[in-house]
Amino acid sequence: MIGITVNPLSYRFDSGSLNLVSILSDGTYAMKKVLIQNKEQLELVREEIRVSSLFSHPNLLPLLDHAIIPVKGGQEGAGKHEAFLLFPVHLDGTLLDNSTAMKAKKETFSTTDVLQIFRQLCDGLKHMHSLEPPYAHNDVKPGNVLLTRRKGQTPLAILMDFGSARPARKQIRSRQEALQLQVLCPSLIHTTELLHFLLIMDFTFRAPELWDCPSHADIDERTDIWSLGCTLYAIMYGVSPFEYVLEESDGSLQLAIVNAKIKWPKAGPKASYPEALHQFVTWMLQPQAAVRPRIDDIIIHVDKLIAKFTK
Repeated sequence: MIGITVNPLSYRFDSGSLNLVSILSDGTYAMKKVLIQNKEQLELVREEIRVSSLFSHPNLLPLLDHAIIPVKGGQEGAGKHEAFLLFPVHLDGTLLDNSTAMKAKKETFSTTDVLQIFRQLCDGLKHMHSLEPPYAHNDVKPGNVLLTRRKGQTPLAILMDFGSARPARKQIRSRQEALQLQVLCPSLIHTTELLHFLLIMDFTFRAPELWDCPSHADIDERTDIWSLGCTLYAIMYGVSPFEYVLEESDGSLQLAIVNAKIKWPKAGPKASYPEALHQFVTWMLQPQAAVRPRIDDIIIHVDKLIAKFTK
């Protein structure tokens, strides 16, 4: 705890979102509010707070303070609660926000900015993957990358949202364990519309082994490498490399991902990016996790690309 006093009743929040709130007279911060309906959700929030406290890196969003408050009528430990999580504010929004705005203006990131933004995400993930035990973020995507514009410099990129972060290495030895790995925490899904939204927004960045996990498998932090490759594609083109499937009436998102069927844009800014970046994405999107590169390999390669293509 950092000693900042927050009175939640003084502010308006939207559940599950990051909102700007003024705290005392010494700055502006972002507050995430989570409405907790049951004991399982309470444990998930407590786990997010615990996991967030493990990380300390300039490219990972720090949790500054938090509070979990029982809601009137709820029972301590089991009933309804509200959780408030306090973070530094980044006024320029997420990579997803920026990509959407740039796409509307037919703008793209330069090759230099693409590589430098990506390099910062690698640094943040390396910190997580280097812990003992290693942690996987498990939800790397443009919506979880904050950008801060800096005049004359590459935007500062910060990875956020550690609600899905867990120890990366798991031994799957039964069909039941495999199915548990594939489930998207059903207690948090209340409607089919929400499930559809989550499938579109999250699963297009999800590694093949999390779609169709064998009954005997060793899972590790390279699930993040797959999502990192999808995110590099998205930094360039504003979408997941598999989002095209959602526009096909007979398309299967799961099959496209499991078989790594990447579709490159036929028009637009493709010519402005070196082929080496496309090959880099393809290298990360290996369907078999055992042959996928690790974060140290990725950093060595991106540094070579930066040296080659940065003016």
